[in-house]
Amino acid sequence: MSSEPQLMAPGSGQEPPRPEAESGPAGPADPAGPAVSETLEDYTLRFAPRSYRRWTPMVVATTALGGIAYLADFSIGAGIGFTHGTGNALAAIALAAAVIFVTGFPLAYYGARYNIDLDLITRGSGFGYYGSVLTSVIFASFTFIFFALEGSIMAQGLKLGLGLPLWAGYLVSTVMVIPLVIYGMKALSKLQVWTTPIWLLLMAGPLIYLIVTDPGTVDRWLSYAGTGTGTGGGDGAVNTASVMLGAGVCLSLIAQIGEQIDYLRFMPPKTEANRRSWWAAVVMAGPGWVVLGALKQAMGVFLAVYVLSEVGPAAATEPIQQFRGAFDAMMPSWLVVPLAVILVVISQIKINVTNAYSGSLAWTNSVTRVTKHYPGRMVFVLVNLAFALILMEADMFSFLNSILGFYSNCAIAWVVTVATDIMVNKYLLKLSPLVPEFRRGMLYAVNPVGVVAFTAASGLSIAMYFHVLGDALQPYSAVAAALIAFVLTPLMAVVTKGRYYLRRTDDGLDEPLLDADGNPSAVPYECHVCRQEFERPDVAACRAHDAVICSLCLSTDKTGAHLLPADPVSVTVS
Repeated sequence: MSSEPQLMAPGSGQEPPRPEAESGPAGPADPAGPAVSETLEDYTLRFAPRSYRRWTPMVVATTALGGIAYLADFSIGAGIGFTHGTGNALAAIALAAAVIFVTGFPLAYYGARYNIDLDLITRGSGFGYYGSVLTSVIFASFTFIFFALEGSIMAQGLKLGLGLPLWAGYLVSTVMVIPLVIYGMKALSKLQVWTTPIWLLLMAGPLIYLIVTDPGTVDRWLSYAGTGTGTGGGDGAVNTASVMLGAGVCLSLIAQIGEQIDYLRFMPPKTEANRRSWWAAVVMAGPGWVVLGALKQAMGVFLAVYVLSEVGPAAATEPIQQFRGAFDAMMPSWLVVPLAVILVVISQIKINVTNAYSGSLAWTNSVTRVTKHYPGRMVFVLVNLAFALILMEADMFSFLNSILGFYSNCAIAWVVTVATDIMVNKYLLKLSPLVPEFRRGMLYAVNPVGVVAFTAASGLSIAMYFHVLGDALQPYSAVAAALIAFVLTPLMAVVTKGRYYLRRTDDGLDEPLLDADGNPSAVPYECHVCRQEFERPDVAACRAHDAVICSLCLSTDKTGAHLLPADPVSVTVS
């Protein structure tokens, strides 16, 4: 999920002029030209400049929190509750939320402080310029898996409200987002603002009504023992294995911090005057998203238990059935289904346009780096939607927890590796450069610190998840992914002595990267290839000319003629 915040820059309304490409070492025409034109407004592959970041911290935070309107949490919570019981489910949800908050905090800070997305943070936090392609694919997978999940929920609503077959509902939920994504995320700013109050009212209203009018629902919820046949299922006892299995499913959402950072990268510079509001916004819209997420998961267990006797365990995990049952208790029957369908459709539109857009950015970012060619974002919008539609038509909803449990191992390994590099390697061991670097030529292609830690953590935890290392260890695969990544990341930094973080320690320009307040410098430079103006952190000196070149043109330089040479000796960064 990497996405453009749904905000309209003051005074904007027209695209900036499209630069003319020059002939030069990169080829007869600038290969970054289309990418420059398409990314001038969303900064999909680059640093977000200060000249574009004109919103207050609270505006950015409010917009970011509007993007977590998905209903998947209700299904996830219900699935865990039915399998392991309410006690185990609540413990699993709380444990996962704590891990997501702790690991998300340093990532959110770096995104907001240095105005870069999670992929750019990952490059300079142990993975290297090409090494982070691995994690971009993980992130792209996150977007189409959760697109498919939300699309499935919408199809269930359309079946209930309109009688539309599920296969047709899957197709409708996929196709309807294409025009919205084509016209960009800014066009949806009003949609997010106006639909969020409606969404909150429809989501929270029924729960409050049920608790106030029938307090016994709370007792039935808390005492629910579960109906599953797996570890801990059906006996109601809280046990470690059940909590760990449930937490593994919840931790599949750990990659959501990537989408939050895509909003936070548009935070204004941190100053003494805005320090309190800046930090409040970073915490609230960064790791703080998981507080609402955990509450929705707990609500999912509550509503599923409430409707269980009426619809049965299979249908009770469907949000459309949960809210239909809740609405039925508080309003006339003719309003029940329409309101439930409206809630599902609003939620699906709010999140799945973001999923489609974010996935296309992740794919585009990876392919541009590997091929040094910008194929156009819309190609990957369709690719991502195709993956999601295949999952939906294959009825992924029926084996949801298995998919999320498997996926969470990869997501945990990635996020914990990057968070550990920031917290331990940068601030404690001082082996990783404190200021993040993302430009081609400044980074090594692959840094073994992050790549080895991520590969080992994800590989071993996946083996545990599929019982390769025995049944007894299977519930602890998510814990293994986190612990292995946490241990190996600093260990690899010590073993390599931090040699593989920076290919160069000097980008050839005298102007400092940061201003007096520690914010990225806003000093402008003109790229001699694309003739577009960029701010200081987004440019470097050109090897072939007495001029500067932007990071995007460096990414699409197939000959390497513009890249500065590596430092003559390996340097340990401190």
